[in-house]
Amino acid sequence: MNKRHIELVVLSDLHLGTYGCHANQLLDYLKSIDPETLILNGDIIDIWNFNKNYFPKSHMQVLRQILKMTEKGTNTYYLTGNHDEALRKYSGLKIGKFHLEDKLILNLDGKKTWIFHGDIFDATTKGWAKILAKLGGKGYDILIWTNRLINDVLNYFGKDKISLSKRVKSGVKKAVQWISNFETIAAELAIDQHFDTVICGHIHQPQQRLIETNKGKVLYLNSGDWVENCTALEYHYGLWTLYKHSENENTLIEDFDDTHSEDIRAEASLYQEIFNLTINH
Repeated sequence: MNKRHIELVVLSDLHLGTYGCHANQLLDYLKSIDPETLILNGDIIDIWNFNKNYFPKSHMQVLRQILKMTEKGTNTYYLTGNHDEALRKYSGLKIGKFHLEDKLILNLDGKKTWIFHGDIFDATTKGWAKILAKLGGKGYDILIWTNRLINDVLNYFGKDKISLSKRVKSGVKKAVQWISNFETIAAELAIDQHFDTVICGHIHQPQQRLIETNKGKVLYLNSGDWVENCTALEYHYGLWTLYKHSENENTLIEDFDDTHSEDIRAEASLYQEIFNLTINH
């Protein structure tokens, strides 16, 4: 399989460990690319909704594929989000080409780029609202699981798939306004700090647009998610592209290639230790 060489890839909101994660499609995508830099922009492992009884083979293989890419030379940055906030106490950790941070600032072809998850100015991730958000996360996971069952039936009868979560969001004016406010706030903060580009995740809304205010303008990008949209941001030859993966769910999962050196095994065991710390947090 010929892999696409890409300078930089941004993924967010994988929500590994939940029913909603499209792990098969994500694994298929990861195996199709050869990025110089991979940025995991928050909510990668869903610690909020983690259940020790549910972490399928496909989800573990996603983690293994990321490790495999890292040991082969990809610079991997794991930026923490609200669903994996337990990792924030390890911020600054570096193991080989793996970096754990809360945010990242890059200079891409002379353009100052700010990358962070986006939950820092979301009031629903703090205090009592955070408890409600966690409960809402459980309901969201059930909604996605139910949606999968409905789509299996629709697919059997040759009908188009539907997205219940998107219909709920689009039907609630406050939700639409909240998304708009999120994007505006991110843009205004970036402009105030003299960034040319700002990249977020968090809201599961893939986006690529220029936002202008009376103080200036900034390119706002959102990498979307792998629960509803199966999207990523790709940067190559000085251009950003919003990538959307095929919704075909019949992707075969190949066995993980376990032909690693002892050094690589040791490095992988350290990553596994980090993972164990998070689920026992």
